[in-house]
Amino acid sequence: MRGVAGRKRVIAWAAGGAIATAVLGGLATDLSPWYYALRQPPWKPPDWLFGPAWTVIFTLTAAAAVLAWEACPAGPSRRRLLAAFALNALLNIAWSWLFFTLRRPDWARIEVVLLVASVALLIVLAGRLRPLAGWLLLPYLLWTGFAGWLNHAVVQLNA
Repeated sequence: MRGVAGRKRVIAWAAGGAIATAVLGGLATDLSPWYYALRQPPWKPPDWLFGPAWTVIFTLTAAAAVLAWEACPAGPSRRRLLAAFALNALLNIAWSWLFFTLRRPDWARIEVVLLVASVALLIVLAGRLRPLAGWLLLPYLLWTGFAGWLNHAVVQLNA
């Protein structure tokens, strides 16, 4: 173990990364009249649920990142782990940007496949290092899979 100061630094970086991803994704999410004019499937959750769901997911993701980082040996393995989390954050933000800012649900539907794949990769990488870290990422995988299905339905209803 690296000591209390090292652990606090890892926690701060993981929390900061999660918060930055949430803020940047949130800034790209414009619930404008365009969004409200889209036809939505009847099973779409209410808009107010997305904020709390993402808060839980980002919290669990940060916790998984801390657990995986602490279990990961220094060197190339750590760099791969960090790169996988960074790629996932970029894909997460990109989805909001494509869907809400560019108003291209069709492009976002393609991109969400990459986002889901990146979450699956995180589960494998983190889960090998510390099984609990992989399990903590499962809600993220389920939510992004659901979001992909919802995205697909929006494209179909608004073709």
